[in-house]
Amino acid sequence: MVVESLQTNLDQQLDLLESLTNVVAQEQQLLCSGRIQGWVLQGVTEQKSSILATLAYLDQTRITTETTANIQAPYTRMPALAERWQRLLQLTERLRYSNLHNGLLLQQHIEHNNQALAVLNTRHGQSLYGPDGQAKGANILGRKIGI
Repeated sequence: MVVESLQTNLDQQLDLLESLTNVVAQEQQLLCSGRIQGWVLQGVTEQKSSILATLAYLDQTRITTETTANIQAPYTRMPALAERWQRLLQLTERLRYSNLHNGLLLQQHIEHNNQALAVLNTRHGQSLYGPDGQAKGANILGRKIGI
């Protein structure tokens, strides 16, 4: 019973890791595109967060089951579990590198945006609009016209 429960748990985690691999690949495509659409990237980030939360829950369930049954990964005496565990480790390692790469891509976009903002701020000085949304600075006609 415990072995079957752990097999099911590990299979669910493997399925989720495959889904996460697809989401991370989608994130990488977005980050490599010329222009990032924030709302699309936010959706991908939410998908990642949801999958990671489910993985955390399943992993905690796995640990609890192991503790109750007094067994522990890497399951050397249980070939079916050991094979699943090795696949899980391989997938998480690949995901770690992919996520690191995506983080570097995101950092490049942030630096590029910060540089662009710095150029705009030095060229134009103060903003064109005040906190109330009204234009500020010199009036073109020398007087204000209210409508």
